[in-house]
Amino acid sequence: MTTPGHDAPLVFPSVAFRPLRLLIVCVALTAVAVAAAWFTGHPFFGVFFGVGLGLGLLNALLVKRAVESITAEEHPLKKKMALNSAARLLVITAIALTIAFVFRTNGGLGVVFGLAIFQALLVMSTSIPVMKKIRSDGLDYVDTDSKG
Repeated sequence: MTTPGHDAPLVFPSVAFRPLRLLIVCVALTAVAVAAAWFTGHPFFGVFFGVGLGLGLLNALLVKRAVESITAEEHPLKKKMALNSAARLLVITAIALTIAFVFRTNGGLGVVFGLAIFQALLVMSTSIPVMKKIRSDGLDYVDTDSKG
């Protein structure tokens, strides 16, 4: 008998997530964006870009907290993580789009760009250390199907 996918236990690999490092990078990128936007005559675009980076970092921290909370349960379920993710992304997206709409004439769209850049930054900052580890140590694979 097999377990349906939505009732299957949640297995979440450990990732190289360093929020302090990401915060420093976000602050530096915000400073560069504000300077560049100021130079082009749209200083608030850089500020809103920084807000988008901040929302992305907040989302990543909430993901970490949710994963730690859900995987600490005796029987963590994928369905619970999926619902948590959907609700969190809905709220973050609503905030970003509201800011972009309300401040559309003052560079509010920078929030959306900040969120997008943060996601790329997050993927790079977590996957590069993992790839380096795999290259140096190889994959630790345990064959659970073999008998004997």
